[in-house]
Amino acid sequence: MKAVLGDVVLAESPKEDLISIEGNWYFPPSSVKTELLVESATPYHCPWKGDCQYFSVKDGDTLLQDRAFSYPDPIPTAFDRVGKDFSGYVAFWKEVKVVD
Repeated sequence: MKAVLGDVVLAESPKEDLISIEGNWYFPPSSVKTELLVESATPYHCPWKGDCQYFSVKDGDTLLQDRAFSYPDPIPTAFDRVGKDFSGYVAFWKEVKVVD
C-alpha cells in the first residue's frame, strides 16, 4: 500500500505490514520517507494510545500542517487492544491518500 500526496509517495509497504487503528492505516517507520516530514509542536494525548507526535508534510514549497502522526512510545496496554506494537508507526490524513 502507498500513502500518496498528489504524485509523491510518502510511504510504501505491503498491506500485511501496516496496522489499522480506528480507520487509519499506520505505516512501519522504515517505509516512510522521513525527509518529507517535519516534526510539529502540536500537542495531543490519546487516553488509550498515549502522547502523539504530529508531523507536517512537505508538498513542494508548501508545508501541510499536521498531516501525519505517530505514537513514538504508546501506552503498553494499547498493544493488547491493537494486537501489535505500533511504536513509531506513521498514519496520514486529509490530502494524503492511502491506496493499494
